[in-house]
Amino acid sequence: MQAFTEKALQTIKNIPSGKVMTYGQIAACSGSPRGARQVARLLHSMSGKHQLPWHRVVNSQGQIVIRDEEARYAQQAFLEGEGVEVDRRGKIDLKRYQFNPSETL
Repeated sequence: MQAFTEKALQTIKNIPSGKVMTYGQIAACSGSPRGARQVARLLHSMSGKHQLPWHRVVNSQGQIVIRDEEARYAQQAFLEGEGVEVDRRGKIDLKRYQFNPSETL
């Protein structure tokens, strides 16, 4: 497994309940600031195998962007179950819910 992949998987696993991170934020924390799409591919292909909290990852505007309606609803339900408020447009207040790993060091 490549170093970026390992770092990204660990970063995703460390997102605490009730918090979210963006694709780009995860990429930057993993050593590739322009690797947001690669993070999306990792989530798609490895979430089940590595038991990733995929639902805690949103886009840079704090929006749920999954196209599949059922999966989008599931992501919203999982987040709300953890106390994250999601508005009717599928948007999350990043100032309130975004996790910053560097603040925990």
